[in-house]
Amino acid sequence: MIKLLIIDDSALMRRQLMQVFEQAGGFDICLGRNGREAVELNRSFAPDVVTLDINMPEMDGLSALSLMMLDRPVPVVMVSSLTEQGALATFEAMNLGAVDYVAKPSGTISLSLQEIEQDLLAKVRVAAKARIRSRAPAPELARVREPLAAPVAEAARRGRPAADGLVLIGVSTGGPSTLEEILPALPASFPWPILVAQHMPAAFTRSFAERMDKLCALNVLEVAAPTVVQGGHVYIARGGADMLVAKRGSHLSVLPKPESPAHLWHPSVELLARSALQSMQARQLIGVMLTGMGNDGAAAFAEICGDGGRTIAESESSCVVFGMPKDLIDRGGASVVLPASKIATQLRVWLEQ
Repeated sequence: MIKLLIIDDSALMRRQLMQVFEQAGGFDICLGRNGREAVELNRSFAPDVVTLDINMPEMDGLSALSLMMLDRPVPVVMVSSLTEQGALATFEAMNLGAVDYVAKPSGTISLSLQEIEQDLLAKVRVAAKARIRSRAPAPELARVREPLAAPVAEAARRGRPAADGLVLIGVSTGGPSTLEEILPALPASFPWPILVAQHMPAAFTRSFAERMDKLCALNVLEVAAPTVVQGGHVYIARGGADMLVAKRGSHLSVLPKPESPAHLWHPSVELLARSALQSMQARQLIGVMLTGMGNDGAAAFAEICGDGGRTIAESESSCVVFGMPKDLIDRGGASVVLPASKIATQLRVWLEQ
């Protein structure tokens, strides 16, 4: 039995959430109405996992989360509304230690939980086994925008990419905080464009890209339209869609497309990597597989490695969920296995020699 603590200020929402987990079976459930009760019940009930609302009276979810992580660290799945404000608060929660999040399909009080039921169950079950880890703050030096290196700056002025390769990053559960550990440690002069497929809903990716842009020396943007890629930039796949690499003449571009029903997770890491392989040689690609449940992208990344490209799998020691990297390692597709704290350094060693 998984001991589950559900915290929401809406009695209707608490009842609906409880019904979802009772019908699924395998959960010992306790309910709370606000952040103050969350802190108290985390201590007395000692749950394996918590679902936590953000906007609540007496004590909000972010305040409760910070206290819980100090008092008795526990895996937490945030349940927030699909709004820009909700997205920003969710990323702050991830920064404080939350494992994952589920977006309410229709606002604060949702009458259509069946839309997210399977996602909710899967994320809570995974979170119950997730690793809670402390994360070092992003280096202050990296947040200062450096002038673009000469080749990158010249290419930017001429409107063409400076890079002759791409870095592809695939990530899911635990991804936002892990990316905040890696990307700010890269300089503005980093020569290859970085393409990120982070499993995330559509309402969240623009806010996530804007947040990362403030933290990074690199320029970070959400791909909402066909875009020519350049060194010194990070391109975040738009949530609720997939992202493809395409070669048009001498230009490499990324473009969003509607979700492919052939793939289970979106934005799809596998589809991104396959499209890159169609446009470039494997030796021109570096694949970085980070924390997440499932196996999205493992097959394509293993092919990149086998055909002369390079790949990094995040090690179990730093993964929130050791699913996607493990699958890549099991396929023999990891050139190196590293904790998140060493991945930026490895990328710089490979590309800044």
